[in-house]
Amino acid sequence: MSARLLPGGPVAEAVLADVSDRVARLRERGVIPSLATILVGSDDASAGYIRIKQRQAAELGFASPHDHLPDDATQADLESAIARYNDDPDVHGLLIQYPVPKHLDYDAALLTVNPDMDVDGMHPLNVGRLSVGLPGPLPCTPAGIEALLAHYEIPVSGREVVILGRGATLGRPLAILLSQKRPTANAAVTVVHTGVPDWQRYTSRADIVVAAAGVPGILRPEHVKPGAVVIGAGVRYEGRRLLPDVDEACAEVAGAITPRVGGVGPTTVAMLFRNAVQAAETLS
Repeated sequence: MSARLLPGGPVAEAVLADVSDRVARLRERGVIPSLATILVGSDDASAGYIRIKQRQAAELGFASPHDHLPDDATQADLESAIARYNDDPDVHGLLIQYPVPKHLDYDAALLTVNPDMDVDGMHPLNVGRLSVGLPGPLPCTPAGIEALLAHYEIPVSGREVVILGRGATLGRPLAILLSQKRPTANAAVTVVHTGVPDWQRYTSRADIVVAAAGVPGILRPEHVKPGAVVIGAGVRYEGRRLLPDVDEACAEVAGAITPRVGGVGPTTVAMLFRNAVQAAETLS
């Protein structure tokens, strides 16, 4: 392996250290920051993600109220739980664990969340705030990628960034974020996807490539410019086995690359808690 590794752990630690300091200042004022979570159904992976977030909340000094609704919960049940947290002055952030059972409408439920409590940064109002540069919670994985590039002092301003993937939670908001006028952004950003027959033409000229298509092994060494920075952000699971978008052989061509495990994942969780502490500061 010739590429410099860009693990997300040190980035997350730096973000969470700042979050911890801000939590301490809130508690000195008598405010206990609170991140509420809602889980619907009995999916083991989703339950595991909730446990990780609750454990991290406890370590940082957050209260973490939780509703676990049954598999047969109705849309009204879900939206009632959301309404209770929206109306609770002691709750500052709210997370609906995704995915929800197929008979439920996640997007409709998200619309009922108080946008200032939306720690995922995916409420349509917050996506609108992002698009016009207004303050608000940022989508966690895109914000984590910007923080990762900044932490490792990778120049972004003025450089060509190609994002392979146009998803609403990653590709599209990341394109907006990295094109904004900021020292850690300000890039020339191109978004391509599997519907573009010659997408490789774009990735092979980019200074920074973000693979976010959710297609295992789609980005191969011949698709990467020698010395480019490669960020692996898209994955699929085969049972418990993680299948990343970036072929491991890309490390022989890239100048820097995120590891197969422990890249953008830790930074995503850290950004969720950055949004949560921001919500507590705003709402308290």
